[in-house]
Amino acid sequence: MSLKIDSRHLYLQVIDQLKRDIESGQYKTKQKLPSEYQLSKELGVSRATLREALRILEEENVVTRRHGVGTFVNPKPIFSSGIEQLHSVTYMIEQSGKVPGSQFLSTEFQEPTEDEQIKFAPKEIHTLAKVERVRTADQEPVVFCIDKLPEGLIPLDRAHKADSIFKLMEEYSGKEIAYAVTHIEPISYHDRIYEILKCDPEQSLLLLKQMHYTADDEPVLYSANFFRSDVFSFHVLRKRM
Repeated sequence: MSLKIDSRHLYLQVIDQLKRDIESGQYKTKQKLPSEYQLSKELGVSRATLREALRILEEENVVTRRHGVGTFVNPKPIFSSGIEQLHSVTYMIEQSGKVPGSQFLSTEFQEPTEDEQIKFAPKEIHTLAKVERVRTADQEPVVFCIDKLPEGLIPLDRAHKADSIFKLMEEYSGKEIAYAVTHIEPISYHDRIYEILKCDPEQSLLLLKQMHYTADDEPVLYSANFFRSDVFSFHVLRKRM
């Protein structure tokens, strides 16, 4: 196979060809790709060109390269969303065509740390309600959720029955979330979370740390959600000002 009849940069042609091969099923999810030597020979390009294409495909989360082992095809995320759109995890799973569910882990009251006091400022917080859950899609664990709210905003004895903390808080205390400030971090291996989400040890997670506010700018919910990167992907729409 030769790609040189195309006027574009060769590494872009390689990217497109490998994506087509994956879409067509020639290379399946979690399958190891041929060696760099074999692929470069099949595509008629140098190994340097191939490596640049694989580097970009890894940045796009299409493949994972394991040093000394090889390159593997990643599962295609079932849900992709603009991070500027605020949706509950329940909504995300429903939009992917799967059935959302929850596995309740624990609830407790705790004294807020100094950092948490700052997060909920200017409101003075004496006690936080902490809820840990695993969100499922078609009964498969996909998100590990930690939610923290000021005491009294939700009934803890109903938290284990609620699919959506958003809805439970709105029904119980009348607090409706209008927007959130979000920070995204990639997370590597974590014993407890990886075991609960049934993750491959080399698989990464996407941690979304979100502070949620009402339309009156009142901070009401802090959440740390660990998303499986093989199931969820997020992007940002940026406009030139």
